[in-house]
Amino acid sequence: MTQNIILNTNKKTALMSLIKPTFKQLPCFSMGLFLGLTTLTITAQAETAAGEDNRTQPSTVDISAPIAALSKLTSLDDAKPLKVTVPKIQQFKTKAGVPVLFVPTTALPIVDIDLRFNAGSARDGSIKSTGFGIANMTATMLEQGSKRLDENEFTRAVETLGINLGSSAYKDMFTVSLRSLSDDKHLLPAIDLMTQMLTEPSFDEQILARNKARLLVGLQQQKQDPNSLASIAFNKALYGSHPYAHPSVGTLDTVPNIEKKHLIDFKNRYLVAANASLAMTGNLTLAQAKKLAEDITVNLPVGQAAPTLPEPKPLTKAQHIHIPFPSTQTTVLMGQLGEKRATDTQAQQKQTNFAVGNEVLAGGDFNARLMTEIRQNLGYTYGISGSMNPMLARGPYQIGFSTRNDKARAAIDASLAVIDDTLKNGITSDEMKLTTDNLKNSFPMGFASNAGINGLLGMMNFYQLPTTYLSNYVNRIEQVTLSEVNKTLRDTLKPEDFLIVTVGEVNPWDKKSSK
Repeated sequence: MTQNIILNTNKKTALMSLIKPTFKQLPCFSMGLFLGLTTLTITAQAETAAGEDNRTQPSTVDISAPIAALSKLTSLDDAKPLKVTVPKIQQFKTKAGVPVLFVPTTALPIVDIDLRFNAGSARDGSIKSTGFGIANMTATMLEQGSKRLDENEFTRAVETLGINLGSSAYKDMFTVSLRSLSDDKHLLPAIDLMTQMLTEPSFDEQILARNKARLLVGLQQQKQDPNSLASIAFNKALYGSHPYAHPSVGTLDTVPNIEKKHLIDFKNRYLVAANASLAMTGNLTLAQAKKLAEDITVNLPVGQAAPTLPEPKPLTKAQHIHIPFPSTQTTVLMGQLGEKRATDTQAQQKQTNFAVGNEVLAGGDFNARLMTEIRQNLGYTYGISGSMNPMLARGPYQIGFSTRNDKARAAIDASLAVIDDTLKNGITSDEMKLTTDNLKNSFPMGFASNAGINGLLGMMNFYQLPTTYLSNYVNRIEQVTLSEVNKTLRDTLKPEDFLIVTVGEVNPWDKKSSK
C-alpha cells in the first residue's frame, strides 16, 4: 500500500546559502571509480603499397564493426597484479586517553591534524529538545574568537600564519582540523590557536546574534532550492523521530532559540577527551607527534563518551511525497534506510560486496545500468546515481536525478524497472570484473596526499576500525564473488518499499500526469 503526501512550499527558484554545510560524512571512506592506473602503450603501424601514399587511397569503414586496434591490444595481457603499499600507521594514546593514529610523511613540510568528536547534530536534542542547529552553531563560533583573541584578532592570527584551521558539525561527528607548515615557527602557534578554539571559545553574544540572522536568511533561501527541499523531506520521512531526521544547520523555528548557554553546554558535554579521536599526518617524527598530541588534548575536560545513538526503524511500505515547486524540471530522490559503518570483518566484506554491486547498478559513470538506461537509452536525465552513506547508526541509501516534469513518472518507473531486473537476474561476471579492477586500481589514489591519508586515518579512528582496515581493502575486493554480490544486493535493496520524494510543478503520482 502506498501513502501519498503533498507538501506546499514557497514558489520561487534560486540557490541556497548556509553558514555550514548541512551534511557531509566527510571522513567516511568511500572509494569511487576513477581511471585505472595502468598505462596503455599502443604502437600503430601503417601498411602501404610500394611507391604509393596510402593517404590518397579511398577506404570504406564499417562503423558498426569493433575498432580493429582494440581487438589487437596485448599490453594488458602481461600486466602484473597490482601491488599496493599502504601507509604505515602508528597508534598510541595520549595521557588523557585520546586514541591517536599517525602516519609520518616527509615529502612535504606540512602537517595535517584532524580531531573528531562523537558530537554531531544528532546530539542537538540532548541539549534542548528543540535545539536543532546547536552543534552547527557551536562549530561556527569556535572559529570566531577566544577569550584571549577577539574575532578580528583570531582571524588575523590564522591568516598571518597561512594555516587552514576550522571546525564543522555533521550528522554524527564534530571535527576540528588544522593544516600547517611543519616548522616550529608556524606549527606551534597554530597548535595554540587550535587549543584556544577547543578550550577558550568566547561565544560572543553579538556574534551569535549576527550568525543567527545570517543563517535565517540562508534557511529562507533554502526553500528556493529543489535539491534541498527533497533532501530535507527525504530525511524527515525516512527517520521520523530519530536524531538524523532534522537538518544539521537547524530550522527556521529552532535557530532563533539558540542561546549562548546551549553552545557552552554542548562544548562541555561533547568536546571532551573521552569522546575524542585524533589523526595526524605529516613531516613529524613519532616523538614530535606524541608531543603535539599531548599539547592538543591536555586541557580537554576528561568528560564521558557520548551514549550510543538509537537505531532507526526502516519503512514498512512505500511512501510517495510530492512538493509543488515552479520549475520545468522535477527533482527525484528515492531510496531507503541503509547500513551503519561496518566494524567487524564479516560486515565489512558484506559492505564491499554491496559497493561492487551498487557501482554496476547505480554508479556515477556511463557503465552503470541506471545511467545507461535512464540517460543514454531513454534520454530522461543528464545524470543518475545512487550510493550508501553508512554512519554510526544506519545511514540512508539514495538514488537521485532530475528530469522534465512530463517525464518524471516514466523516469521513476524506468529506474525501478532497472533495479528490479538487476535484483532478479543479477549483475554479470564481466560487469563485476570491470568494477573490481577499477576499485583496486583507484584505491591508492585515496592516500596520494597528506590530506587524503589523514582523512582515512580520521575516519578509521572515529569508527574504531582496526589499523588493518586499509591493508585488507584489496583483499576484501579480491574475495568478492558474483553469487555473494547478487545476494547482498537482493538482501539490501527493497525497491517495493522505497521512499520517493519529488519536487516539481507536476505531481507525477496524479493519474492525469502519469499517463
